[in-house]
Amino acid sequence: MGEKNKNTFTKRVYDIVKKIPKGRAVTYKEVAQTAGSPRAWRAVGNILKKNKNPILPCYRVIRSNGKIGGYKWGKKKKMNLLKKEGLKLKI
Repeated sequence: MGEKNKNTFTKRVYDIVKKIPKGRAVTYKEVAQTAGSPRAWRAVGNILKKNKNPILPCYRVIRSNGKIGGYKWGKKKKMNLLKKEGLKLKI
């Protein structure tokens, strides 16, 4: 993936994640598919890990198996944010 394509994909990922409604979670794979690169779920995780915008609800992106996955500020914080929004999670 060239640098220009990489930046475009990153922007698409951010735009998709921004639109995830409160109280809902989507998978890394769903974000990758919606962004036009269905096999780039790991890239989605890496992009979100590097996010510096605290307004972007990265914590609403979870693993395909229903587990929460990683989070820049820790899994416990991610779990608390999702529970606060009313989501039931697998541990």
